[in-house]
This record gives sequence, structure tokens and C-alpha cells, in this order.
Amino acid sequence: MFDEQEIEHLQIGTLTRIEAALDEGALEQVRVDVLGRKGQLAQFNIGKLPPEEKGKAGKALNAAKQALENAFETRKRAFAAEALNTRLKQEWLDLTLPAPGPRPGSLHPVTIIQNEIEDLFTSLGFAVLDGPEVETEYHNFDALNIPPEHPARDMQDTFWLTNGHLLRTHTSPVQVRGMEKLGPPLRMIAPGRVFRNEEVDASHEHTFYQLEGMMVDRNVSVAHLIYFMKTLLSAIFHREVLVRLRPGYFPFVEPGFELDIRCLVCGGPGCPVCKQSGWVELLPCGLVHPNVLRMSGIDPDQWGGFAFGLGLTRLAMMRYGIDDIRLFASGDLRFLRQF
Repeated sequence: MFDEQEIEHLQIGTLTRIEAALDEGALEQVRVDVLGRKGQLAQFNIGKLPPEEKGKAGKALNAAKQALENAFETRKRAFAAEALNTRLKQEWLDLTLPAPGPRPGSLHPVTIIQNEIEDLFTSLGFAVLDGPEVETEYHNFDALNIPPEHPARDMQDTFWLTNGHLLRTHTSPVQVRGMEKLGPPLRMIAPGRVFRNEEVDASHEHTFYQLEGMMVDRNVSVAHLIYFMKTLLSAIFHREVLVRLRPGYFPFVEPGFELDIRCLVCGGPGCPVCKQSGWVELLPCGLVHPNVLRMSGIDPDQWGGFAFGLGLTRLAMMRYGIDDIRLFASGDLRFLRQF
């Protein structure tokens, strides 16, 4: 016998469960329990009812099913609207605010170092000179007293061009051009890009930046050289740094020195930057060789001078604690934005 109240009770109980559902997952579970193929409504088998009751029972079941399906859809839409409102609150934008505009850039760390050194030396009366990156053999080697058999001319160091010119291996040719054009007395620095045919690793690059400096005047001594080098290092690192001066051979200076700095990346124990030695070769320097002065038209009996060269790229590594030289030319914005 068909009991219409049983369907009514199921409908009321299901509506209560629908309203109590906390999320779409719980709501779907209620739908499966009641309206699914094996749900509670499907358990009412009107096929076994007497003919006179089948019509009434079918009508009641259809009405209950329709009412519950409508309730399910209403509740489902409510969940969707709530999720949309939450998303809109999280992604809300104030369209009345002005546009942020282009993201500002920053200076490359090598440029920062170069600007500081230029400011320092111009305050000391030095001129900032520039020269070509594609050089002649004469200006890159001959005029610097580098003989033909010197290892610096070997193919493993120099990028030679088919016309006999080369990519400059240092910025010293600018010193030669400066002496030829300006003559003594002369105070100058020459920052710029240089090229070496070297294997690339954490401390070596085929393209990097150097800065050469020179002073030509009367009665110039090693004391003048040491004074300017100490002034330079104190200004760059904003503190006293541990250095050592070793004899060194460079064809364009006599006597020549190697000024090393205690590695500021590892502090001394050793790392890839200092090749595990605790020291970094930073400033080859010395008094200008008489042959260099003579080849530039300057009488070495009347004039003397000192010269030095330093790697701007390596100096930036020491300044900022960068342990891989390849980062400078990587183009990685995550690296560059730190400066």
C-alpha cells in the first residue's frame, strides 16, 4: 500500500540536509543518497502497487523529485556565487589607482664600480680616456714593450682578426694613445671592455672589464704608486683591506709588482674565486718602462711615471661577494635586480 507521508518525510529530511551541507562535496553526497540510481527515492517501487494507486504514487514521487532537484540546483548556485565572491575579494583591483608605469632598471654592478673609480680619480686630477676595442698589434703589444716572443701574443690568449688586427687584451693601449696625443705631464685612467681567448669557468671569462691608470710627471716614484693604490682600495671597499705586494714581471713596467688582496668572498680559507689560495691578484702595477715612454715620444731621462691595471669585473666580485664571474654577462634579471 502506498504511503504518501513517507515520501513527504523523505523530502523534508532531504531539504534539511541540503541546507546543512557545508560545501559542494557534501551537497553531492546528499544528492547521491536520495536521487541517485540506488538512492532513497528509487527504493519506492510503484510497479507492485494496485492499478488505482499507481497514478497517485507516481505523481507524488515526481513532485518530490522535482522539488529536491530544484533545491539542489539552488544550493549549488549559492556555493558557486560564494566562491566567486571570495575570488573577487582576493583579486580585487582598485581601477582608480594610477598605472604603475615601467619597472625602473638598475645599474650593472661593474658600472657601479666603474663610476665610483672614475669619480675618485677625477677628484685627484685624472682624465678619463677611451679607445677602440679593435686594436692594432702596435698599440696592443709593440708600443707596450711586449716582444714578439712574449706568451701574451700566443693564440690561446688573443683573439686575432683576419686583417691582422685583434680584440684588445687589456686597456693599456689607451695609455699609449693618451701619451701620444696629450704628452706629459699626464694623469689618466682608461676603463673598458677587453677580450681574452680563455676557457670560461667561475673565475675566468673571455669578455670582461678592466681599468688602467697612469701618471707621467717628473720625479715619480714607487711611493706615489703605493699612495694612489691605497687610496683606491680604501675608497672602493670602504674599509681597510689586507694586501700584499710581490715582485712581478710585466714588459711595460720596471720594476713591476703584483698587488694581491685577501679574498673578500671566503675571507682566506679558499674558494673558486681565489683558486683556493685565499688571495686574489688584483693590481699589477709598477713604474713605466723607459722603452714605453720612448716609443710614445717622451724622454725617459726627463719624465717618469707609474701605471697600474685592475679588473673591474673581479673587483665587483670582491665588493659584492659574487663567486661566479659568469653571472655578470648572463642577462639574468634576478641577479641584476639585486643592485
